[in-house]
Amino acid sequence: MLQKILALFVIALFLGRLFWQKQKKQIGVNEFIFWLVFWFGAGFLILALKQIDQLALRLGFSSSGIEILLYLGIVILFYFIFRLRLKIEKIEKDITKIVRKIALKEK
Repeated sequence: MLQKILALFVIALFLGRLFWQKQKKQIGVNEFIFWLVFWFGAGFLILALKQIDQLALRLGFSSSGIEILLYLGIVILFYFIFRLRLKIEKIEKDITKIVRKIALKEK
């Protein structure tokens, strides 16, 4: 129970920081909504950990619910890293095209 309270306290700190950044206009609306949903979802999953454990047992997993959430989180992180890499590659190609056009115009 102490672990849940500590985790929810940390999430509350992140939410406070998120609202502070939104108030200072350091993040946009879409980013604010994404992180708001993310942290509320994390809080919900922490509160529903016993139900996730029961679901894992019913589905035949040998690990606990928290381990399944950890594995799921790692998969999601790798997906985001993959998407970020694709965006960076596209930006690099666009920069190369722009630089090439500028170089040809200057000659």
